[in-house]
Amino acid sequence: MLPITNPFSTAPLFIALTSGFDNKERQRQALKGCIYAFWILAVFLLLGGAIIDFFRISVPGIRVAGGLIISAIGFRMLFPQAWSPGSSASDPQKGQVDISFTPLAMPSLAGPGSISVVLSAAAQIRSIRPEDWRTIYVAVILGMALTLTLCFLVLRVAGSMVRYLGPSGIDAMTRIFGFLLICIGMQFLLTGISDFFGIHHV
Repeated sequence: MLPITNPFSTAPLFIALTSGFDNKERQRQALKGCIYAFWILAVFLLLGGAIIDFFRISVPGIRVAGGLIISAIGFRMLFPQAWSPGSSASDPQKGQVDISFTPLAMPSLAGPGSISVVLSAAAQIRSIRPEDWRTIYVAVILGMALTLTLCFLVLRVAGSMVRYLGPSGIDAMTRIFGFLLICIGMQFLLTGISDFFGIHHV
């Protein structure tokens, strides 16, 4: 779970999106994001199969949706004036934007890859003896909790980098990672489409 969640790749995005936040609010956003991510993954672990069957959602569909969300966030970061003219997330008069659920928890920490792993784990658990389910579910949930605790620690340390980058550095990083997010979103989108149609991809 940890390599797929990969908080080190989320850290630059977190720094860019919380550049105007004070340290206390930045840590609060990181904690809320990790808690949200845990509950998202826990719900998919326990109820994911039923949810997907009920709504007829496929994992490729989740990848496509995640790709669209990531791309939209990337465009906002790359062209901030075009999306919010005359305002900014750090403007105290307009209030700070809550980024803990989207994009921090989903689709960054609890993204399509993490959800796919959880759904695969749920399917494997159901293939063994029912009397062993409880023990394995507890083990998987503890593993998710440990992973997201490590994610919180990484984001908490990353937040301290803001003071060293300065406004110009933050603006440059925001635009660079906005472009990279668009690329990642497009890759998610293409992977989801190719998986849906059974196309071999590299």
